Amino acid sequence: MTSSAPTSASTWSPLRQPVFRTLWIASAVSTVGTWMHDVAAAWLMTSLSPSPFLVAMMSVAASLPFFLLALLAGAIADVVDRRKMLLITQGWMLAIALLMGILTMTNLTTPWLLIGLTFALNAGGAMSMPVWQAIIPELVVKEELTSAVTLNGIVINLARLIGPALAGGLIAVIGAGGVFLLNAVSFIGVMVALYRWRRTPQTTALPTERVIGAIQAGIRYTRHAPPLQTVFIRTVSYIFFASVLFALLPILGRQEMGLNAFQYGTVMGFWGVGGLMGVFLLPRLRQRMSVDRLVANGSLIFGAAILALGFVRNFYLVCAVMILVGIASLAVMVNLSVAVQTAVPGWIRARALAIQLLLFQGCMALGSLLWGAIAQHFNITTAMTTAAIGLLIGVLLTSRYRLRCAEKLDLTASLHWQQPNHAFEPRAHDGPVLITLEYRINPADAPAFTEAMQAFSRTRRRDGAIRWGLFQDLSDPGRFVETVLVESWAEHRRQFERVTKADRTLEERVRAFHIGSEPPKISQMIYANQDKYDRQVSRGK
Repeated sequence: MTSSAPTSASTWSPLRQPVFRTLWIASAVSTVGTWMHDVAAAWLMTSLSPSPFLVAMMSVAASLPFFLLALLAGAIADVVDRRKMLLITQGWMLAIALLMGILTMTNLTTPWLLIGLTFALNAGGAMSMPVWQAIIPELVVKEELTSAVTLNGIVINLARLIGPALAGGLIAVIGAGGVFLLNAVSFIGVMVALYRWRRTPQTTALPTERVIGAIQAGIRYTRHAPPLQTVFIRTVSYIFFASVLFALLPILGRQEMGLNAFQYGTVMGFWGVGGLMGVFLLPRLRQRMSVDRLVANGSLIFGAAILALGFVRNFYLVCAVMILVGIASLAVMVNLSVAVQTAVPGWIRARALAIQLLLFQGCMALGSLLWGAIAQHFNITTAMTTAAIGLLIGVLLTSRYRLRCAEKLDLTASLHWQQPNHAFEPRAHDGPVLITLEYRINPADAPAFTEAMQAFSRTRRRDGAIRWGLFQDLSDPGRFVETVLVESWAEHRRQFERVTKADRTLEERVRAFHIGSEPPKISQMIYANQDKYDRQVSRGK
């Protein structure tokens, strides 16, 4: 299936939205500072220690916080004010970058201190990245989502082009510590833009989800969402092997090729050049290829580039290969990111993005450890060749997990459920709650009805059911009872807001089997306990 592509004009259309435009410009400046910081930190580590393992540990320190904190960040982002959360995380990263700059300029930085502060800096990034991705649909209309994600790709690749080149020159003039201080300053613009954004509050009559419950809801949703699982499988198969480039490129540049800081920054800059070229190529490619082919071909090109870098040591050839790296990585990551955002409704979006980020960075950390160890015991060529072969095998093994085009699914809230009458109102966290629905079915349609209900059960589980069942009356074969067990009364009430228009289509397909003169009978029952009865007595029930 071939997906439609935005035209070259529509690629820039989100910039007509004032808030998106302001945050986009501010994040562009900050991302340049981040790339400058990353290059300076990697270069500083090669100066402090020649060990490939310690250099690879910098990639681990950058990735591990995302693995540890991303899911927590996604859960928090779905239950708190996202603007305030971004302000806090940006302030944290400003403080850490400032500290790194001061320590480095006073010659107090050691290899393990550099690794620890890199971990702390990226902890802030881990807490903010799911929020950044989740606010995009709040800033643009749905039709502009792909263009907005692509524009973020432009920011990343412009920063990858400009940041390393600037860092290479600045390291020679003001040192790595000075670059860290400039990165700290770059966060100020983002904080000002966020402070001035008057975000529309997300109103609901329901109590705020608890963080642990929100995490559980995110995991439960993923377990029962095959399209989302497919995106995650493809993400893991790509990034685990692609991580070799992030882990070993500093060693390749400084020790294998003997580059100076400016030349290494130039190599990184050509990665950005490739990414920018990919921004303009991607819309045309999306018109000719399915999302599956784009991701698969991008992965294969990236693998071929890694293989070439394992053997090529000529500066100009390496720069040419890095252009291919930029094009391929943009094609893969933009399509995987859009696939997640279009596969889930808004209430779970930050958590879904956080799980993808968790998998991405977890594979980055584990992969970096593996490739660093292989390079330490063998050589860089062996590590990169192994990764390239693994990437090829990964494409072949995951070819049956096809990315579905979810852009046409209407995942807006349907709000068509009506609350049945009940004699008393439970407290928000009372439970569990048992909901039953009684259907009258033609016995001859029982197999087809059962099959439709099994498919529909995934929506029940995604939206909050911890148990689901379908029972047939032995004495009356045309009577079926669906049971849905939900953790609490508040969680059951959230189900009314979570059901989407796409879910309603599935529900109507199930209801079409019902032959009774009245709609299916619905009952709501809450777990009986003495405290509940005491409350009813006190209210005069």
